Amino acid sequence: MSAAIEPRNLLRRMFEAAVAAADPALCLPPHLPPPPAGRTLVVGAGKAASAMAEAVEAHWPADRPLSGLVVTRYGHADGPLTRIGVVEAGHPYPDEAGLAAASRILDLLRDVRADDLVLCLISGGGSALLPLPAPGIDLVDQQNLTRELLRCGASIGEINCVRKHLSAVQGGRLAAAALPAPIVSLVISDVPGDDPSTIASGPTAPDPTTLAEARSVLDRYGIDAPVAIRARLADPGAETPKPGAPEFARTRNQIVASAMASLEAAAAVARAAGIAPVILGDAIEGEAVQVARVMAGIAQSCARHGQPAAPPCVLLSGGETTVRVRGFGRGGRNAEFLLGLAIALDGQPGIHALACDTDGIDGTEDNAGALIEPETLARARRAGLDPRAVLAENDGYGFFETLGDLVVTGPTRTNVNDFRAILVMPC
Repeated sequence: MSAAIEPRNLLRRMFEAAVAAADPALCLPPHLPPPPAGRTLVVGAGKAASAMAEAVEAHWPADRPLSGLVVTRYGHADGPLTRIGVVEAGHPYPDEAGLAAASRILDLLRDVRADDLVLCLISGGGSALLPLPAPGIDLVDQQNLTRELLRCGASIGEINCVRKHLSAVQGGRLAAAALPAPIVSLVISDVPGDDPSTIASGPTAPDPTTLAEARSVLDRYGIDAPVAIRARLADPGAETPKPGAPEFARTRNQIVASAMASLEAAAAVARAAGIAPVILGDAIEGEAVQVARVMAGIAQSCARHGQPAAPPCVLLSGGETTVRVRGFGRGGRNAEFLLGLAIALDGQPGIHALACDTDGIDGTEDNAGALIEPETLARARRAGLDPRAVLAENDGYGFFETLGDLVVTGPTRTNVNDFRAILVMPC
């Protein structure tokens, strides 16, 4: 069966299955709570927020009160909404639209009652999309700090630890603002481990991180933060609410889609094609190029020794790598990973790969990711490209654009983080 397989087509079909498994229209409705005695107020943020709100509207009783506001990334609010408002704002860098939306959400929460329900729709990207700074913190300073953390290769956990302690809504503070109403948060996870306190910086979840940890992140990367930010992080009164705090007595956080579920959907496509899937994990982190070297070694072991699986097989993984930006090229972490993988494989016969962000946007570009094949480096050199020089410039996007190997889907309106598939075929 494997002899008839077209590798690119199979890789694309696995990615499409992974994205479909996180489609809010399918994964959210089974988790909707029953309507309350009072009103239902929907709030939320993330790349999937608009699609999640559409799923709520489609399945909520027409005769029961429903209103609210969600905020999503620019270009991600395509569907019709009649009862829930939607605002588009900046990501990954916060902007004034997100600031205004966060303020409006807090205003909506001010008059909720104990017999109302706050339905919170959370997905990846919510950290930047709800950027309401704590008192004394300027949005511009918050924007600059986010840029600096991203450039220096800080992990998403480190970035969110800092964000939560500088926010008026994240780190559990949205839950506090919703009292006395109960909160049900439906969450599409884009983080390793599916921890609600990390997804979108946990607006309705207890925060286990501390002010001291936030300060250590800035120190670790040598970031000279403004005086107001340093003062906030040194103020014991700015600590976030912790597990067991009364703010969470009426709060429930429910994961409705995750990277592992998407990897399992992709594995099912592989099995149907006669390919043995090996799920390496849904929480792979680290520098993109370093992860690529490790993945290349595993793929070569499959090809040469049949371990951990014999060809035809596919290595599937999720999570989120990081990129330490040193050059001035265009490229997200998936393009960086694939270019590093191609260099590490050095034309190894029979190995093809795809790496894409399930939200359809790799970093800040217009592609979801890209594809490589055994001939990638040879084709690049014929096109006048030096792969190692391109990698040094962090220009994965330009590299794969020249080769015609970008994967462009447009916004998928969901997000369970990165999807990687390395297909090892018999030679």
